[in-house]
Formats: sequence, structure tokens, C-alpha cells
Amino acid sequence: MLTIWAYSMVVLFMALIMTKRLSPLTALILVPMGVGIAAGFGPSLGEMMIAGIGKLAPTGVMLMFAILYFAVMIDAGLFAPFVARLVAIVHGDPVKVVVGTAVLALLVSLDGDGSTTYMITTAAMLPLYRALHIRPLVLACVTMLAGGVMNILPWGGPTARAASALGVDVSDVFVPMLPAMAVGVVWVLFVSYRLGVAERVRLSQAAALNHADGVLEEELANPGYEEDTSHRRPDRLLVNALLTGVLLAALVMAVLPLPVLFMLGFAVAVLVNYPSIEQQKALLSRHAGNVLAVVGLIFAAGVFTGILSGTKMVDAMAGSVINLVPPALGPYLAVVTGVLSVPFTFFISNDAFYFGVLPILAKAGEAYGITAAEMARASLIGQPVHLLSPLVPSTFLLVGLAGVDFDDHQRFTLKWALLSALVLLTVSLIVAVVPLVG
Repeated sequence: MLTIWAYSMVVLFMALIMTKRLSPLTALILVPMGVGIAAGFGPSLGEMMIAGIGKLAPTGVMLMFAILYFAVMIDAGLFAPFVARLVAIVHGDPVKVVVGTAVLALLVSLDGDGSTTYMITTAAMLPLYRALHIRPLVLACVTMLAGGVMNILPWGGPTARAASALGVDVSDVFVPMLPAMAVGVVWVLFVSYRLGVAERVRLSQAAALNHADGVLEEELANPGYEEDTSHRRPDRLLVNALLTGVLLAALVMAVLPLPVLFMLGFAVAVLVNYPSIEQQKALLSRHAGNVLAVVGLIFAAGVFTGILSGTKMVDAMAGSVINLVPPALGPYLAVVTGVLSVPFTFFISNDAFYFGVLPILAKAGEAYGITAAEMARASLIGQPVHLLSPLVPSTFLLVGLAGVDFDDHQRFTLKWALLSALVLLTVSLIVAVVPLVG
């Protein structure tokens, strides 16, 4: 019965937000509460919710001050020279902009941290997207697709989890996956090209319909035509660049916990650029809506994960899937694991999947001659889709920085994320790092 409640919660949640009957914020709170009460866990739901919120509280603090820090830098004009240079290079061509976004995201993703990738890529590229009227949804999509492929890096998290959960060497899992990753990178660049072409066509049609070709050219030549430049601090460009460089270096080196680093970074940045109390109040007022939307979603996600874990529904889901795998599919368990990694890493956390579900699947695979390393590689296939999950905190950072709705981002990106997972699985089967038959 617990399994039925678990699936009911997940299906109801996804149906409500995908059809826009509820916002993600309200659905993350009301759906698990309603299902939890119906399942008979009413008296203990409060403790479960507090436990879930407590686990995500540091992430919420980090995202709040990260958004505020980059808001200061964008308002102060740190990225304005970079954007102006890019506008001159791309000549108003959306294809070059979107492909350039993919390249930047792929390079920044080498550090293995999704939050850093989203912050750097969005902060650098969003002003350019606004200047050229390219939809921010495209920016969020391309950036996430790049992160989904690069998340397989050993220091990205999932690979290390899979290797440690099955007791195999990380290199035995990661190195054979390099061909699949290489093709995945090419796929991301191809998707970015396709999306860029679509944006070029859309903008051309809009210009033709509005009979405003000359106006559009003038706008593209002036990226700041819509922006309020009264907050710019060009005299502090070098100071802001140095401060941002030090902050990013401290993030990579893990000098202090991320929430603390961004709190300190924001405090210094706002004092340097907007020293008066009135200026600081105005800054917070300008960006309060964006911050509140993201942080609210984080704490709402804590309610969802707290109830899902506290009621043991997540364990029931894992056990039900494993029990449903028929013996006839035994020789194909590696492929089954790759396919299951897509929905499982979306609906439950990476930790729950890699430490709870994967060891059981790997144990079953042993009977058919499938090695633990092969099962670990198969379990990585779902990572491009995993990043779209409402249970991934960095996703809220991305949509918050890009200024897009979470559900719109999901609908726009889901198709491409599923195709990315399919590309990884197909290449892995072709080069035999994931066996088709055990």
C-alpha cells in the first residue's frame, strides 16, 4: 500500500505542475501533505517536514546570497564589457550566441559543480540574451544539457557515488564512459545549434510581422538600450572582477562552506558598490522577488523530500521497481538499469538511487555475468534528466538567475534531456561499456 501512495504522490505532483493547475511552490507543499495525511501519517508529518527543511536550509541560504551577489555584479556592470564584445563578435546572430553558451557551460562544468556552472554562464550570457531578444529558456536549456553530460565527471558526484556504492574503482567506471561523454558533448553543441537556428527564425519572423527590421538592427547594435544604467559602477570594474575571481577560487578550493562564502561575498560586494543604506535597500527591493521565488521553492522541496523519506515511501518505490523486473529481463539488467536511472534519479535523490537501488540491481546482475563496473556505468545514463528534477537545488538557482518559470523550463528542456540520455545509452551500448546482454 505504501508503494501505491508513493507513486500517487509523484504522479499527482508532476501532473499538477506540468498542467499548471498548481505552481511548483504550492504543489511541493500541498501534494505530499495531502498524500501523507491520506496514508495515515498525519501526526508525524510535522517532524518529517522540519527534518526535510533542515537538510535543505544551508542550500537555501547559499542560493539566496548567490543570487544577491550576482545581482550586485550585474547591476554594477561587471559583465557589460564582456557582453559588448560578444555583441560585436556575433553580429546579432542568435546561433553564435546559443552555441557560445553551450561552449562556455561545457568548459565551466569541468569543475564538476553545477551551481558554479549556472552562476557563471547565466551571469555572463543573460545580458546578451536580453539584448538580442533571445528567450532565456534557451539559455537555461543549453546550460543544463551541458551540465548533464559533464556531471559524469568523477568529481561531479554521481560517478563517485556509483563507484563507492558498488565497491569499484572510480577510474573503472569513468574512463570507459569517455567516448559516450565525447558524443554527448557533440550532441549538446548540435542541440544548441538547432535552438539557435530556431531563435534566428523566430526573431526574423517577429521583425517581419512588426515591420521593424530597421529598429531591430538598431537595438542589436545597442545591447543596453532597455537597461537601467543608473546602477552601473564602471569605476569599480577591476575591484568587482578581483572580488569575483577570489570568490570563485575560494568556492573551488572549498575554503569555507558555500553559504558562508556567498554571505561574505555579498556583504563585501554591496558595501563596495552601494555603500549607503538607501542604495542597499533599493538593491534588495529590486531583486527580492527573484530571491523569494527561488528560496521558497527550496524550502518547499524540503517538505516534499522530508515526507517522501520520513514515510519510507522512497524505499517502497525502490523495492517495487526491483520486484517488477521480470526474470526474462535478467540478462538485460545493464540496459534496464540505464533506463531506470532516468525516472529514478528524477523522482528520488542521487543518494537514494545510488546507495539504495543500484546495489540491489547490481547484485541481481551478477547472476548473469554483468560486472559491478558495468552496472555503475549504466546507472549514469539518467543524469541529463536528473538535473531537471525539482529535488535538485541547483536547478532552482538556474531558473532563478535566468528569470524563467520552473515548470516552463521543465517542459522546454525535458525532450532534449531525454534525447541526451538516449544518446549516452546508445553510444555506451555501441562501444560495449554497457553490455546489451550479460
